[in-house]
Amino acid sequence: MSGAPAQRTPKAVGTVWGLLVLNTLGSAGAETIVPLPRSLIQIVTMGALVAAFALALALNLRLRVRSSAFLFLLSLLLVPSLISSVSLESGFGALFRCARLGLFVGTLWLLTRWWDGGTAFVRHHVRMYFFVLVSVVAGALISPGAALPDLYGGRLVGALWPLTPPQIGQYAAVVVGLAVLLLLGRRTDRVSAAVVVVPSLVLLVLTHTRTATIGLLVGLALAIGSLVLTSAAARRFFAWAVLCAAVAAVGFAAALRAWFLRGQDEEYFSSLTGRAKVWDALLAEPRSTGEQIFGMGLGDKSFGGLPIDNSWLAVYHEQGLTGICLVAAFLVVLGGVALLRPPSLERACAIFLIGYCALASYTEAGLGDASPYLLHLAVAASLLAAPARPAPPPAPEPPRRHVPRWARKPEVI
Repeated sequence: MSGAPAQRTPKAVGTVWGLLVLNTLGSAGAETIVPLPRSLIQIVTMGALVAAFALALALNLRLRVRSSAFLFLLSLLLVPSLISSVSLESGFGALFRCARLGLFVGTLWLLTRWWDGGTAFVRHHVRMYFFVLVSVVAGALISPGAALPDLYGGRLVGALWPLTPPQIGQYAAVVVGLAVLLLLGRRTDRVSAAVVVVPSLVLLVLTHTRTATIGLLVGLALAIGSLVLTSAAARRFFAWAVLCAAVAAVGFAAALRAWFLRGQDEEYFSSLTGRAKVWDALLAEPRSTGEQIFGMGLGDKSFGGLPIDNSWLAVYHEQGLTGICLVAAFLVVLGGVALLRPPSLERACAIFLIGYCALASYTEAGLGDASPYLLHLAVAASLLAAPARPAPPPAPEPPRRHVPRWARKPEVI
C-alpha cells in the first residue's frame, strides 16, 4: 500500500472511532431502566454516523486516503446492495440502510490516512468498547433485575442502553483478546491489562455467550500461535493457558457443561437454539435469478420475523451470491496478507480479529452491513497496512565557495 508521509494520529480520530462504535450498537435489545423509544435511539445512532463522517472529513479535507483492498471490496458490496434495494421489496428502509453503509464505508476511507500498521486503532477500539462495558456494569449496579431479566434466562443485558447478551459477549471477548495481546507485546502494563481483562471476563461469563467464548479462545490460540516462535512471553502464556484449560476440563467439567448448555436440552442445543429451522426455511424460499444473484435488499437481518443469526445466509438473503463472493474475498484478502506478514504484535492482533469474525460469522450476522464486525476487520486492515514512508529530508545546501574580495566583480548601480 502506498500513502502519505507518516504523521502523528490526531486525538480527534479516537472521537471519530467512538462515534462509529456508537452507530453500530443498534437500537433493538432488552428493556432499559429508563424506556428509550426506538426512534430516539435510531436518531442518536444515525446522528453519530453523520457526525463521524463530518469530523473525519474535517480532519482530512484534502481527501488523502491510502489504498486498501479490504475497503475496495467493501465498497463494491454497495453495488448489489443498491441493485437489490431500488426495487423497494424490503421497503424504503433498504435505501436508508444503503445510505448508512455508504456513509460508514466513506468514513473508514477518510480514516485510512492514519492507517500505518501501528496499534493506535487497537487502543481506540479497546477504549471505546470498554466504555460500553462500563455502561453495562453501571446498569447492573443500578438495577440488577433489569440487567439480568428472566426474558433472557437471567443472562446479562444492557440496562442503560438496549444491548443483548450476544452483543455484550462479543465486546467483552474482543476487549479481552486485544488487551491480552497488548500485554504480551509489552505495549501495556499488567495493572492496566488487569483493569480491562478481569471485569470483561466476568461480563462474558454472565452473558453465557458461547459464540463469543469460543471465538475468544480460538482467536487467541491463532494469534498467540503466530508469536510462539518469536516471543518468550507468548510461549509462557500458551503453556499456562493449556495447563489451566486441562485443569478446568477435569475439575469443573460439570459446571462448564451446565454453563454451556444454559439449561437447554440436547435437541435444542443441536439445532443451535432454533437457528437451524430459520436457516432451512430461508434456503427453501423460492427466489428469482436476480434475487439469487443480488438478494432482496438490505433489511434487519431477519427472515419471517426471526433473526437469521448467520452472516453468510444474511448476506445471501439481502445481497445475494454476489455479496457472498465479496465478503469471502475481503476475508481471504485480510487472512492472506496476515499470513504473509512477518511475526509481530500487530500481525497477531489482526489474526485474532480476523479469526474471531470468521468464527462468529456462523452464528452471528453483520459482515454485510455496518456493524461491529466490520469495525473489527477495519482495525485488522489498519494493522496490516504497510507503514507509510516518511517524507525525505530536505537536501542540504551545497557549501558556498569562498571568493576573495579582489576577485569579486563590482556591483552595477
